[in-house]
Amino acid sequence: MAQDAAAISSVAHDKLANALRFLALDAVEKANSGHAGLPMGMADVATVLYSRFLKFDPTDPSWPDRDRFILSAGHGSMLLYALNYLTGYEAMTLDALQHFRQTGSRTPGHPEHDLAAGIETTTGPLGQGLATSVGMAIAEAHMAVRFEGLVDHYTYVIASDGDMEEAVSHEASSLAGHLGLGKLIVFYDDNSISIDGPTSLAFSDDTPARFAAYGWHVQRIDGHNTAAIAAATAAAQSDPRPSLIACKTIIGFGSPHLAGTHEAHSNAFGPEELAATRESLNWPYGPFEIPEDVMSAWRSFGARGAAVRQAWEETLKSVSPTKQNEFKNAVAGVIPATVGDALTALKKDAATSKPKLATRQSSGKVLETIFGLLPELIGGSADLTPSNNTKVKGFPEIAPGSFGGRYIHYGVREFGMCAAMNGMALHGGIIPYGGAFMCFSDYARPAIRLSALMKQRVIFVMTHDSIGLGEDGPTHQPVEHLAALRAIPTLMTMRPADLIETAECWELAITHPTRPTILALSRQGVPALREDYEVNKSAKGAYILDKAEGTEHVRIFATGTEVYLARDARKMLAEKGINASVVSMPCYNLFVEQDDAYRNEVLGGRDLVKVGIEAAVRFGWDSIIGQEGIFIGMKGFGESGPAPELYKHFNITAEAVTDAVTSRLGK
Repeated sequence: MAQDAAAISSVAHDKLANALRFLALDAVEKANSGHAGLPMGMADVATVLYSRFLKFDPTDPSWPDRDRFILSAGHGSMLLYALNYLTGYEAMTLDALQHFRQTGSRTPGHPEHDLAAGIETTTGPLGQGLATSVGMAIAEAHMAVRFEGLVDHYTYVIASDGDMEEAVSHEASSLAGHLGLGKLIVFYDDNSISIDGPTSLAFSDDTPARFAAYGWHVQRIDGHNTAAIAAATAAAQSDPRPSLIACKTIIGFGSPHLAGTHEAHSNAFGPEELAATRESLNWPYGPFEIPEDVMSAWRSFGARGAAVRQAWEETLKSVSPTKQNEFKNAVAGVIPATVGDALTALKKDAATSKPKLATRQSSGKVLETIFGLLPELIGGSADLTPSNNTKVKGFPEIAPGSFGGRYIHYGVREFGMCAAMNGMALHGGIIPYGGAFMCFSDYARPAIRLSALMKQRVIFVMTHDSIGLGEDGPTHQPVEHLAALRAIPTLMTMRPADLIETAECWELAITHPTRPTILALSRQGVPALREDYEVNKSAKGAYILDKAEGTEHVRIFATGTEVYLARDARKMLAEKGINASVVSMPCYNLFVEQDDAYRNEVLGGRDLVKVGIEAAVRFGWDSIIGQEGIFIGMKGFGESGPAPELYKHFNITAEAVTDAVTSRLGK
């Protein structure tokens, strides 16, 4: 609810907003780097939002029912830092502002997820903050149904022209309109300026009309008119649709010579223009100096939330102990022991029944096993549900106006889906997973990268993981994607070989609270390989599946659907008197993190002939098999054809391994 302006503060709005403007200007000037133009232009909007509408408590930054505020236009980071300093976040100090953009500071050039400092998500790559906010709004709507009376908050966004130009904003905004996410409110900083010059150089969309076509509630206002800002925000809150408030603003507002120009976007103003701006806006204070009345007013806005938060805590205490625990465990991401027990039972059965399955089917069986035991799991697919095996029967879907379900049809929006999943994970109370073809991970890579950068538990189910997908051809065959995904720090890229390994990988994905996971899964069926199941061997990334009998000559490393080829090659080599061990490597990323002793044990001595098998390019494999190692895999793109024929065509066979090894050994 909006608060009456007269009751908020005796300090004039302009003075409050100017505190934001000059903290931004002074920080950029001191760093000689940064973007003061957006904070100056959007200071009025931010002041109205924080003083009259935003529900938050700086003394408890992780309060589950706080409103979320996302600065999608992350280059304007000093606006967010200034807001959080002024309203009293203990971790956002004046010293941090004075060390803006400096190594080790809490105020990097673009906001990075840091709840203690009031930073909800990492933004910077334009469009992703807006797309992430859609996931937060989905999470809020779902949790509000599941925990009625405990979850009721808004997601607010400041987005720029650049956000609106980026493709992911189209994907995400279309989905938000389709679902009817009424608690998502976006302030569009419509200042008509880009780095190169006026946005008219490259952008002539009628953005509000586009959002109206998506099904959003749309308003156009003067972004420097406080009454209009407040009225538009209140109207947005009362409308059942997501809302776009197009705020016509002046970039660099108050600067006598730079306001309204692209020079205001991303440069320090310099001492002369800074002094002129101080005079123009009647701000007779030194760098980083905030007068006592202004600071007191801003701190009062932050302090106001404590009573609201305390009332919410009383509400939490009033619900049943069972519901309290359920809510707390969901927010904390606790995995019940029953999930581990169920996975153990599934692996035990697989060890005896030895099913021949595509690993995407194995993944589906894992989901069927744990889905009912872990209500925090929310699934989805980018229009590939039957192919990804991501939907569990018997559970309702999230749909327009109906948010209590457990499955989302994201449409053909891979990037938007993955960014939304980031938002769901950041919101808390949800462990999101979503499916696509692995080759389309390229479309979603920036969101996957931010998952890793923010250390969020997000699970990307990427099926059709190699040339084994067959007839769809090279456009859909991800030959270089494993290497590219393994290169992302923190991300666990997992390529399991059978049902037992798939269950192990899923277990790692859901139980690791600070790492995202790629599950690279096959279209084609593969035989069961493991009989032991008590220990999660995938947890170390690689392990010796079969030890050589007698003196070892060869060590064969493989992943996923090629592990059975390694085992077949081992048998063929044994017939020639060549003893080989087989190593399964479901997760390269986890393997390289093991201690030297374990890595050396798995890699074996230098005297061994080492072979790597993967239906992908060699890049990255030299760290496993060495530059002199034999690699059986792809040298270029694939072709269209049945999977068995393609493996033969590209010479990814047990016979090829055998021939290469015997040639190397001269036998």
